[in-house]
Amino acid sequence: MNDIIFSDRLKLREPELKSLYMELYGNEACYRDLVRNLAVFHESRSKSLKCRDAEKRMTPGWYKSEELLGMMLYIDNFAGNLNGVREKLPYLKKANVNYLHLMPFLDTVPERSDGGYAVADFRKVRPDLGIMEDLEALTAACHEQGMNVCMDFVMNHTSEDHEWAKRARAGEGQYMSRYFFYADPSVPREYDKTVPQVFPTTAPGNFTWLEDAGHWVMTTFYPYQWDLNYANPIVFNEMMYNYLYLANRGVDVVRIDAVPYIWKEIGTTCRNLPQVHTIVRMMRLIGEIVCPSVILLGEVVMAPEYVAPYFGTEDRPECHLLYNVTTMATTWHTVATRDVRLLRQQLDVVGRLPKTQVFLNYLRCHDDIGWGLDYPTLESWGMGQPEHKQFLNDYFRGLTGSDARGELYNEDPVTRDARLCGTTASLCGMEGDHKQDAIRLDLTLHAMMLFQSGIPVLYSGDEIGQINDWDYKRDPNKAADSRYLHRGKMPWDLAEKIRDPESAEGQIFAGLSQMEKLRREKRAFAAHADFWTWDTGSQQVLGLGRWLEGQLLVGLFNFGGESCAVPLDDVYADMLGGELHSYAVELPGYGFAWLEQEL
Repeated sequence: MNDIIFSDRLKLREPELKSLYMELYGNEACYRDLVRNLAVFHESRSKSLKCRDAEKRMTPGWYKSEELLGMMLYIDNFAGNLNGVREKLPYLKKANVNYLHLMPFLDTVPERSDGGYAVADFRKVRPDLGIMEDLEALTAACHEQGMNVCMDFVMNHTSEDHEWAKRARAGEGQYMSRYFFYADPSVPREYDKTVPQVFPTTAPGNFTWLEDAGHWVMTTFYPYQWDLNYANPIVFNEMMYNYLYLANRGVDVVRIDAVPYIWKEIGTTCRNLPQVHTIVRMMRLIGEIVCPSVILLGEVVMAPEYVAPYFGTEDRPECHLLYNVTTMATTWHTVATRDVRLLRQQLDVVGRLPKTQVFLNYLRCHDDIGWGLDYPTLESWGMGQPEHKQFLNDYFRGLTGSDARGELYNEDPVTRDARLCGTTASLCGMEGDHKQDAIRLDLTLHAMMLFQSGIPVLYSGDEIGQINDWDYKRDPNKAADSRYLHRGKMPWDLAEKIRDPESAEGQIFAGLSQMEKLRREKRAFAAHADFWTWDTGSQQVLGLGRWLEGQLLVGLFNFGGESCAVPLDDVYADMLGGELHSYAVELPGYGFAWLEQEL
């Protein structure tokens, strides 16, 4: 029966797949090899995963559900290894998590890992974390608990320790062609005329000279991460086989890392080129043929006009999910300025997007905060870009009297531009002298995130208000990378305090649990509900509305440290406190309210 279903899926999607493949590569032999291997990977897919494919095909929009709550975590920091994570599933269930994002865990060389994004072997788990059978045991246990598992798939590059890279370095032509190797320095110079640098201070340039090989190799991110050449069909095929191999280990969501970068062309920025969309579309078709329950999450950390196209179109969809990066950065801008105008404008843009487009919403992640804000608008309000970035970075380092505690990342000594690191709790002021204010602000920011449509995702430790790990500076392998500030080990001794209502951990955990429960229960939190912003009459209070089938929900979020009375147009019930508010509600400093009406 499964073979018949596979044949039907292949028959339905192959015409488009072949058309796109031949348009890009024009290589019939490589295409035949691809299709032959699709059948092989489907055949090797376990019975339980094929059943999961059938079940999720019955609810194709499962990833849009308001019942989803995500958490991203580093396996070693959270529980030591994959089996340790499996043992901690009861804790994750208690935290209402049913979308588990495992940060990079494939084999890498620790000294050249970039947090695991320099993959040496796509079919091997990092030895200290376990083996592939441990991953399969974890995904199976997650499925039994109603959890979905997400993993990072690094498509843009491999580690220089990958077998392909070793053979390319040794001069084997067929492997050199899988990367961008040039003996003539004029070619890298030609690229550099139009390609911006990602890390101009910590990893300047886009090419690395290999003295032993006598060639330059393209390295967009770090010298030990060699860019793959997707103009070579063998690269595409082999990477798709790696994708399907990992999908067959029980992964439900594949996060495509650095997706805008995967096609390179002289004379361009090597970003967001049309061929990238062709590749992502083919990847989606391949998944729909072999493992239709698996969905694609695109990492597109760019300005809003470049993000939405990665959803594709209605008739040619690409990624199922994308990150809501701009809202994250704008939220922290709002914390520092206590001015909601820019955040409101940005959420208006999101609210106008088709409801089929699903975002992951988050406050913090494993990475830094880049200040990718709407500077033309800010400049019209008197906030110049260099000065405003300096203000934000000073504020979140506590240099302007705030309780926020963070650290700069990748600071450019010439332009003084920099990104920011820190946990949610520490950026809210949990390391300062006004802990209750910090707890209120922490819960208010999470309340705003949970009020939006899409999948809310916590970073491990956020559920208990975990603060910065300043001890990273003592580790010589981490000291140069300030992102380890917010990548500390899970403090399980503090997690035991979640039952103590007087502790910060208990207050945050209980507050999040109450909101997460309401989000699952109230129908107007559905992805297809109407969503809009409104004017609260205060520049420090953000107002959001949701409506579906006669249920009206209102969220009010005070970014100011002073209490504020917000006028209402009617009588509303407080979803969290139970009391009624007649035509006005008083918000404490850094406080919020979730209100409802049945119409």
